[in-house]
Parts: sequence; structure tokens; C-alpha cells
Amino acid sequence: MKTKVMIVDDQFVSRQLFEMYLKSSDKYELVYAVESAAFADTFVLKKPIDLVLMDILMTDGSNGLDAAVRIKKNRPDIKIIAVTSMPEASWLERAREIGIESFWYKEASEDTILEVMDRTMAGESVYPDSTPKVRIGLADSGEFTERELEVLRIMTTGVSNAVIAQKLDITENTVKSHIRHMMEKTGCESRTELAIEARVSGIVISTE
Repeated sequence: MKTKVMIVDDQFVSRQLFEMYLKSSDKYELVYAVESAAFADTFVLKKPIDLVLMDILMTDGSNGLDAAVRIKKNRPDIKIIAVTSMPEASWLERAREIGIESFWYKEASEDTILEVMDRTMAGESVYPDSTPKVRIGLADSGEFTERELEVLRIMTTGVSNAVIAQKLDITENTVKSHIRHMMEKTGCESRTELAIEARVSGIVISTE
């Protein structure tokens, strides 16, 4: 019996590629291909689904990780593979906390999506060892500390240093120090330039 699959991805090309991979395999059957995570949890209740390929960040504002929480609550038996092209490090940790079985980077993974699907359906949890490396100015994404990334993630929403300090329960001077260090690493000449570079690279993505 074929494994029944739902694709949740807002990018048309990605959905088409996933559909092509499924059709090339005699193990999988596509049941749904939807472009938003907003109602993904209701789709899995309509027809039998064994596996969900779940993109994380959608253009309509819906979030695949939030959808995965709802799916796991109602149908914990369904296996989920989170798929993304964004190197946002916090997503790996949150996916594990949710109980998502596997995690696959679209452009950077050595394994193909079919290989990850096979291993996941065989009971394995497949996660990358680290996030893909990206450049921000002169710096490599691996050069940032976890706290610097937390500051940067909130900073990209356009709030003040005082708000960042409040959210992270640190002093405003500490926030300024972290931002100064990141500007030195990247060569960015302003706080705004740093925030723009960070958003473009995808190293941090705020879902607030």
C-alpha cells in the first residue's frame, strides 16, 4: 500500500518538484498539495494522510511549525517533514520540540527529499547537523553567538533597543554592545544596514 502524502508549500515551483518526485516513486501517493499552512490541520482530517511535507514560512503569514503543532495534537500518528530554504537556526530546535520527525533544507541537504521520506517512514528521525552557512557582509553566519542572533531576530522587526532589552530581559547597554559587535563582524555601517542584511540572508526570521 502506498504512503499517502500531503504537500504544504506556498511556492508553485516547489510544489511541482515535490509532485514530480512523488510520481517518480511507486511508494508514495499524493493526496493534497496546498499553498497555505493555515488550514493544513483540517485537510488531514478529511482523508487518510500518512506523511506531510511542510514548508515553514508562507507568504500569507501562516507558519508550518504552528500548523504542525495542530496536526500533532489531533493526529499524532501522522509523520511530518519540515522543509525550508531559510537558515533560521531556531526552527530546528522548535521542530524537535514539536515532535516533527524530520527536517530538510531545500537547497543545502545532501540527501534527496525521497531519501528523507523513505528514512522517515522507516521510523528514523532525519535532522541536519547544522543550519546552512550564509554570509552577512564580511561575516559567516556561524560567527554569531546565540544571544546575538536573538537580538538580531527582534531587531529585524524594527523595534528600539529598549524594546529588545525588555523582551530579552537584558540591559539596553548590553543590546547596544551586541549590535556593535555584529556591526564590527559584518562591516555594516549602521544598525539599519545590519537588519536589512540579516533579513535578506534569512539567518533570522521573526514570526511575531
